[in-house]
Amino acid sequence: MDAFIHPQALCESTSVGHRTRIWAFAHILQGAVIGEDCNICDGVFIEGDVRVGDRVTVKSGVQLWDGVTLEDDVFVGPNATFTNDMYPRSRQHPEAYAQTLVRRGASIGANATLLPGVTIGAGSMVGAGAVVTRDVPENAIVVGNPARIRGYSNAPLAGIEAEGGEDDAPPPRTGSVQGVFLHHLTRAIDLRGSLVAAEVDGRGIPFDPKRFFVVYDVPTIEARGAHAHKACAQFLICLRGTVRAVVDDGTNREEYELDRPDRGLYLPPMIWGTQYRYSGDAVLLVLASHPYDIDDYVRNYEDFLKLRNG
Repeated sequence: MDAFIHPQALCESTSVGHRTRIWAFAHILQGAVIGEDCNICDGVFIEGDVRVGDRVTVKSGVQLWDGVTLEDDVFVGPNATFTNDMYPRSRQHPEAYAQTLVRRGASIGANATLLPGVTIGAGSMVGAGAVVTRDVPENAIVVGNPARIRGYSNAPLAGIEAEGGEDDAPPPRTGSVQGVFLHHLTRAIDLRGSLVAAEVDGRGIPFDPKRFFVVYDVPTIEARGAHAHKACAQFLICLRGTVRAVVDDGTNREEYELDRPDRGLYLPPMIWGTQYRYSGDAVLLVLASHPYDIDDYVRNYEDFLKLRNG
């Protein structure tokens, strides 16, 4: 193999990929699998039941324990801590260690701590010093202790210029995500109160709804959605409070803030949608073009990308 192993490194593994660099005082146990073009920095320890993909960077002071898998293009910052036993005791070992998975393209910040058995979604980012206690969704940015979602990577907040008016509504606003529209619905406000109305046509709700559901009382730390539909389209209206909606067509990603009942967000089929940052009083109405069908859901982001790519 043409890997570079520093004279002061101890590499017992025979599974090290081409062009990988292992620097001084790193120790890699027998059985560990290291992919191609990786950079294993000074003072890294890797146990035998660890799998590291291609083009992975592991910075100094990191220990990868049995049960940890890093997929391709992962970055692990200095002194990030992985764990594999929820209840460790001296000289007492579990029958099997928890499996921790860091999906492709994810980044783990310096001094972050990952509890056993979590999955870090593809393209996500764990902030420096964060304590990850449960799974992180794809492309999410999490910070704090415990880690909470603070945004999504490469998802600019869409500007909302036009506003609905009495007896009329501006045309739908298109963004960078294919097929997604922000509709400004007709509203009427007078001394008797306020009213929002929409026709089931191209200017209002762009399909004949077959189902609706309402989401409310969502803890602010939770994210909803995180899936796509093969055939079903959806129309989101925040009746009260505020909700952030992230939409993704596999190439572009964009974020919308829904904060008033005269704005509706149209999601066509095969758009990955996630809702988060619910205010405490948020009430989200979702209209669906199809009846409920569990087989219509795509809940794995990798599967979604494969379907989008044909």
